[in-house]
Amino acid sequence: MTATAHSSGFFDRLRAGGIEPGDSEEQRLNKSLLMFATGLVSVASMLWVAIYWLLGPLISSTPPLLFQLVLIGNLLLYILTRHFDFFRVTQLALFLFGPFAMQWGMGSFIDSSGIVLWGLLAPIGAILCFGIRESIAWFFAWVFMTAMSGAFDFYLAPPVNAPSPFAVPVRTAVVFFALNFVAIATIIYLMLRYSIQEKQKIQAKLQEAHALLEAEQERSERLLLNILPSPVAERLKLSDEPIADGFADVTVMFADIVDFTRIAAHMSPNEVFAMLNRVFSAFDELAEQYGLERIKTIGDAYMVAGGLNAGNTRYSEAIADMAVAMRDLLHRDFTVNAAQLEIRIGIGTGPVVAGVVGKKKFIYDVWGDTVNIASRITGESAPGVIQCDVPTYERLRADFDFLEPQTLYLKGKGDMAVYRLLGRKR
Repeated sequence: MTATAHSSGFFDRLRAGGIEPGDSEEQRLNKSLLMFATGLVSVASMLWVAIYWLLGPLISSTPPLLFQLVLIGNLLLYILTRHFDFFRVTQLALFLFGPFAMQWGMGSFIDSSGIVLWGLLAPIGAILCFGIRESIAWFFAWVFMTAMSGAFDFYLAPPVNAPSPFAVPVRTAVVFFALNFVAIATIIYLMLRYSIQEKQKIQAKLQEAHALLEAEQERSERLLLNILPSPVAERLKLSDEPIADGFADVTVMFADIVDFTRIAAHMSPNEVFAMLNRVFSAFDELAEQYGLERIKTIGDAYMVAGGLNAGNTRYSEAIADMAVAMRDLLHRDFTVNAAQLEIRIGIGTGPVVAGVVGKKKFIYDVWGDTVNIASRITGESAPGVIQCDVPTYERLRADFDFLEPQTLYLKGKGDMAVYRLLGRKR
């Protein structure tokens, strides 16, 4: 690395106040506060040096000049080494001990115009840069040194009429008393004001991040509820345990688009997707309307179930109503069914097992003989026909019209009676 690169990196860190990309918001605030305080004290020291110089030989400008140089030297050391903890302790120690050293060099409280007030920057800075508990030691150190200086003044002060080599004219002492009070009060006020402003900015950022997080969480929950039934989604959020439940009575429906492969062969992928999305989105709205759970889509097949939650006790009727509504929707609404698709539907009722499959790309699914029967009835159905097994027929025959039963041979089941559902009785 060249000297130019080193120099550029140093000045970049100086301009940034030593803040590193990986610093936390609190660390950034602590660094900027200490840099801000150092800048204020350095400006005040320069002003004091100028005033001491204008006053002539009455007061030496060397102590404040040395104090300023030491502060700046410690700051540059920090920028080079990036050891903030060391810089924080040493800079606050300079704020604390520097004013007392200057007072002891000048004489008494009066001769130094109460310069030890500047030492208050140490406990104030400790509150802002360390914390309340850590600042207690710094405050007691300032109190102890102030008391010790007062004791020295009391016991070692020369007699009232004795001349003092360090005597400062009363007018000068009064001016610097006022300047010291005003300067230290101003710096403390500016530090507290800066700290509160920065914390308010951090709080605003946190609130904004919290709002974004809540929006993202709400979006994730909506997405989860689109995939899973509400009770299952709640259980999944509360536990990592596998979710599998047995249900003694569930009604399952499959809807299969007739001749889908042939129709899709003459369409682009985007057109096929748009066609299925319109149809299945309309089916989803019907499922929500009738309080049923859309389980999944498999290619051109749509699966829905009722009885998986306690919210709808007349789920078999709801499944039948939805099946009729699906069939009629495709016959009358050509904005949804522009391709004039036909569907065949099969409905079965009985016990199932339902659960969540997978850890990351999980799905909610149902299994069992009831599912297999509903699927195979669908495959043996004709376009526009809704077929039901015997348990479904027995449950619905009081409220719905059916044709006479037909006997179908179902793979793995043999001959089975099925009933064609026409609609609700008038």
